[in-house]
Amino acid sequence: MGQDAFMEPFSGTAGVFKCKIYLLLLDITTNTLLHFKLSTSSYEIKTGACSGLKVTVSSHIVHGIRGQALYLPVHYGFHTQASDIQIIWLFERLHTMPKYLLGSVNKSVVPDLEYQHKFSMMPPNASLLINPLQFTDEGNYIVKVNIQGNGTLSAKQKIEVTVDDPVRKPVVQIHPSSGAVEYVGNMTLTCQVEGGTRLIYQWLKNGRPVHTSSTYSFSPQNNSLHIAPVTKEDIGNYSCLVKNPVSEMESDIITPIIYYGPYGLQVNSDKGLKVGEVFTVDLGEAILFDCSADSYPPNTYSWIQRTDNTTYVIKHGPHLEVASEKVAQKTTDYVCCAYNNITGRRDETRFTVIITSVGLEKLAQKGKSLSPLASITGISLFLIISMCLLFLWKKYQPHKVIKQKLEGRPETEYRKAQTFSGHEDALDDFGIYEFVAFPDASGVPRMPSRPVPASDGVSGQDLHSTIYEVIQHIPAQQQDHPE
Repeated sequence: MGQDAFMEPFSGTAGVFKCKIYLLLLDITTNTLLHFKLSTSSYEIKTGACSGLKVTVSSHIVHGIRGQALYLPVHYGFHTQASDIQIIWLFERLHTMPKYLLGSVNKSVVPDLEYQHKFSMMPPNASLLINPLQFTDEGNYIVKVNIQGNGTLSAKQKIEVTVDDPVRKPVVQIHPSSGAVEYVGNMTLTCQVEGGTRLIYQWLKNGRPVHTSSTYSFSPQNNSLHIAPVTKEDIGNYSCLVKNPVSEMESDIITPIIYYGPYGLQVNSDKGLKVGEVFTVDLGEAILFDCSADSYPPNTYSWIQRTDNTTYVIKHGPHLEVASEKVAQKTTDYVCCAYNNITGRRDETRFTVIITSVGLEKLAQKGKSLSPLASITGISLFLIISMCLLFLWKKYQPHKVIKQKLEGRPETEYRKAQTFSGHEDALDDFGIYEFVAFPDASGVPRMPSRPVPASDGVSGQDLHSTIYEVIQHIPAQQQDHPE
């Protein structure tokens, strides 16, 4: 039997710590550690340890995997001269006495023969290596460090070790696997794991945790999720996350089958104008209607036409084509029915088709929508363009051409024309004139006041002459027939 003494600090009055002095007794034959309290002394010390020796560990709880090695790191330090350093490792389970595992003085290791191949240490390093780790190794490990100098300084730490098997990938099963009807059926999702210890289950829907609600409930171990009753909102990607202190695994995503609908039944067209429940179709065109609703499984559709207070099915399927030229009436009522053969629910929507000239209506609506400012702008532009055209016509009117022809005639004729006109500038009289003769009541044509001889080549029956011809012939008449 061996013995050793060490001190354990505990709280005393403010600024004073008391140290319990123990006598360590080790029965080598039974490998049982016995300790007895000898006395209690009070010492005024700085906040910390009684002896100034400090032992630290990285964590007071360490999780290990069965069959693998586990390393328990320990660090210690002191501020005094030491002739000997002693390190002792003890192991205890709940409600049992501590057992000696191994110890060392300076660099000499003294293991317990029962565990000499399982536990190892390399002094002056106080860390412990456990290899391999088994379930029986789960418990508390106590490390004590003793420093021999002017006196004996002692400190210790305790580490709790847990041993687990890693989690294997879970599998989720759904009952019933064929699916459930909305508001009628229930559904249970069960998470199964073939390996792992101390398992913790968590259910995820679309990557987010599932919590207890009016329709969601869990088994005592949380490995089953019960949905009662199922609804459309319960559709999603479910998975089971299983974890323990040393690992975690998530199952594959599974989507339960839930039958629902129909919801949101509506009718759309490819080109018809829709106002509420009325479609307008241009005369001579065909329009394609599409009936749709949210449902699983997909609905079956049927089209019903109402004419003269009678209804009859005209087509099955989600699409219906109506040719306006084949419709006897300009206003026809139609009904689209959707039916889910699993849920047993049905829904229908009614609409009216009016055959009209959509293009003319659009044009009329567009004309009415013109603003007063646009009308004023159009009128102004019309006036400006008209004035420009009038100016151009006046600038390039036909008397300019006649003027150029007269300027090319002999000077004698030009002077005769001046004398005959009686104006200082006879050019102003040139132009195109038209003489119109109106017949008398007796039917005899009215002749000019001045007779025109036939020798001049002008017929008395010719009642239409130009001013150029008058100017050309009248001077000649004056010479032949002076007044």
